[in-house]
Amino acid sequence: MLIKQVSVFLENRPGTLRELTHLLGASGIDLMALSIADTQNYGIVRMIVSDDQVDGALRALRGSGFTARVNNVICAEVEDRPLGLNALLETIESIGVSVEYLYSFLRATGERALIILRLSEQDEAVKKLAEKGVKLVSQQEIDRL
Repeated sequence: MLIKQVSVFLENRPGTLRELTHLLGASGIDLMALSIADTQNYGIVRMIVSDDQVDGALRALRGSGFTARVNNVICAEVEDRPLGLNALLETIESIGVSVEYLYSFLRATGERALIILRLSEQDEAVKKLAEKGVKLVSQQEIDRL
């Protein structure tokens, strides 16, 4: 149960993030979750949009000269309480995979928090997490938020 994430390479200079968000907003793209990792010269913006907006986001970004791609990530529910994320990380550790990166989902869902994860051995991790009782969120569920 994987969901789509749009990743964009962004030059690390003042104004580029604003330009990116303006472009997406003017194109009618609604950002549901967003993460930025930077280095000295560039950043990687990772974002979740609804499935029906992925292609439009890519067209807008690439049409404006941004390098963008889609990759698959996992979205997991955790209890929204102290140690909620820790419980998920313990489960991930117990199945023998590593976290490459993670970030939280920005939309409120009540008593649960949503965490976006990129794990080593993703396909196998999805199967093992489900076996361990971790609630994984589908693309269709994301689209309904």
